[in-house]
Amino acid sequence: MIQVRNLSKWYGPVKAVDNISFRIKEGEIVGFLGPNGAGKTTTLRILTCFMPANSGSASVAGHDVFTQSMQVREQIGYLPESVPLYPEMRVREYLNFRAKLRGLAAEARQTSIKRAAARCRVTDFIDRPIGHLSRGMRQRVGLAEALLHDPKVLILDEPTVGLDPTQIRETRNLVKELAKEHTVILSSHILPEVEATCERTIIIAGGRIVASGSPSELKERITQSSRLIAEIRGPADAVKSSVGGLNGVGKVESSLTDGWNRLLIDVQAGQDVREDIFKLASKQGWGLREIRREVASLEDFFVQITAQQHIDREGQSSN
Repeated sequence: MIQVRNLSKWYGPVKAVDNISFRIKEGEIVGFLGPNGAGKTTTLRILTCFMPANSGSASVAGHDVFTQSMQVREQIGYLPESVPLYPEMRVREYLNFRAKLRGLAAEARQTSIKRAAARCRVTDFIDRPIGHLSRGMRQRVGLAEALLHDPKVLILDEPTVGLDPTQIRETRNLVKELAKEHTVILSSHILPEVEATCERTIIIAGGRIVASGSPSELKERITQSSRLIAEIRGPADAVKSSVGGLNGVGKVESSLTDGWNRLLIDVQAGQDVREDIFKLASKQGWGLREIRREVASLEDFFVQITAQQHIDREGQSSN
């Protein structure tokens, strides 16, 4: 559905997008994740034909974004970070205006407005002035506008920025519903947003793609040693030294809580010593009330990999 090859974009001396390539299949919901200034919005503006790239190629639904921009725009519904609405217009009036710009005939316009308003839950306030709506309501109006022509692809740039927790939850659920019928790219710098909504994540930092995969796949790529948490009742020094002496165990940190030794155990990559710890506690007659793997978060991976990208770029600039 979307194919990007070796795409680059310069703003004067600044390289905002640095030779990126990726592919998104039909029906996928993909999170485009990165810190502010990573190149996310620039990439989306190129895909939506708002600006050209300096080099590389990109296509949407088989149409080239550089030579077939009108065909590409027919396939895309775009919700930019700052939704360009007219506050003096009523919602129905605005949607009708946008549908005219899309070239929809009168009868088709009314059908499209009714369908998009229902899907985005704006029917209840469709005759109210846009300037009187909350930010969450305006966001839904912008999404309804993006759906008027029933596009194959939805590109949403930071769709929940500025919304309250209830509105964020509603927007997430709405995006998931829309993904059943559309291919979706959701750009965000908010980690829980991508984790809760997307099937696959593309992480971009410094204009480069530094990782791609499902949230669970990305967590597995954390390079630091995994960690176990265990609570064992027994002599503190003996417990710590015995656990630290097991094969595959690195550093062990211990603290006393309610008479139990709470251990944070660094484990070498690829090792699982939970059974060995259980056998040790049983043999020594120590109580064992908890042993579990500390689950890595997408945030751990994101911080690690973007920090490494920053170090790499600093090293290149100093050479």
